[in-house]
Amino acid sequence: MNPGDVNLQQLLEQAQLVQQQLASAQQELNDAQVEGTAGGGMVVATVNGSGELLELTIDPKAIDPSSPEETAETIADLVIAAVRDAVRAAGELQQEKLGPLAQGLGGGGFGQLPGF
Repeated sequence: MNPGDVNLQQLLEQAQLVQQQLASAQQELNDAQVEGTAGGGMVVATVNGSGELLELTIDPKAIDPSSPEETAETIADLVIAAVRDAVRAAGELQQEKLGPLAQGLGGGGFGQLPGF
């Protein structure tokens, strides 16, 4: 075997290990829950690590019965902000869990492997 040749058995074993680690990380993300808040905690959005919205909580104090239209607009804005905050947190969690796996593949898949 030439020094520049790729050991296919070793490559397959490494790919299988990375695949197992990726599946494990994805399961952790699906099981994880992160929160985003807005309005000083008046609205709380809970998403899983994949960014799927699981729960939305609105504090009754956010509702002003004397001004329903304005309250509805304010709550809509707070919901959007809380969901964005939660999705941002989920993105950070994804980077934490999946980032090292991408680096293990050379940052760009098979970029560091000869012949790829």
